[in-house]
Amino acid sequence: MSQIENVLYTGKTRTTSGGRDGAARSSDGRLDIQLSSPGSAGHGTNPEQLFAAGWSACFIGAMGIAARKLGVRLPEDLTVDAEVDLGTVGDAYFLQARLNVRVPGVPGDVAQAIVDQAHQTCPYSKATRGNIDVVINVL
Repeated sequence: MSQIENVLYTGKTRTTSGGRDGAARSSDGRLDIQLSSPGSAGHGTNPEQLFAAGWSACFIGAMGIAARKLGVRLPEDLTVDAEVDLGTVGDAYFLQARLNVRVPGVPGDVAQAIVDQAHQTCPYSKATRGNIDVVINVL
């Protein structure tokens, strides 16, 4: 496991009142959300949606780094649709995920090279590698 040498940022949140059916707020107040269990009638988001949003945003950043190294300009209408499944095996809970990447106007082989490199460098991809089933599709 790699040890961080230089901390660039620390996200701090506090979740209260029931976890999945509670609330979460960041230490700087920029995030202040209600939480609800997946599939419930609650009005909040859930941890799987938050994870998907964070991973897809980070992945786009990693794609930008990879594209610059390859001398490729990414289109403004690039998208990463992240799908994070919560499921069970027996009595145990697990996650699995899919990233569906669209890079309009970039040749397929070049887009694949960018996505492959991004998956090697994105911190979320590193955190999940070998821990959950992940499929990345370049569409």
